[in-house]
Amino acid sequence: MDNCLFCRIVRGEIPSRKAYEDDEVFAFHDINPQRPVHILVIPKRHITSLATVSEVDTPVLGRMLAVADQLAKENGSPDGFRVIINSGRIGQQEVGHLHAHIVGGPDPVGPMLKRV
Repeated sequence: MDNCLFCRIVRGEIPSRKAYEDDEVFAFHDINPQRPVHILVIPKRHITSLATVSEVDTPVLGRMLAVADQLAKENGSPDGFRVIINSGRIGQQEVGHLHAHIVGGPDPVGPMLKRV
């Protein structure tokens, strides 16, 4: 996807504060962090959202989660962290490229959802 924001970050066309990179995934610090640790982990290959994955995406999804654990620990959240993947309009996905938010830090991240 030529105009995809995250694809452009992977290609180096848009600068980012890289946290990790291998053949399958790319991770970078969120430009507007919500927690002391806030890193995005994305597949290098364009996948629109979790709602569009197929069986062939299983390895990269597992890689994203393994990298999430590593990065959380290395960046100041060794006692736990949260992984958030927003999908589609209802899930409030803001960028049309699958991405996992890794959030944590020294203090608890708070309740998962507001009760309605």
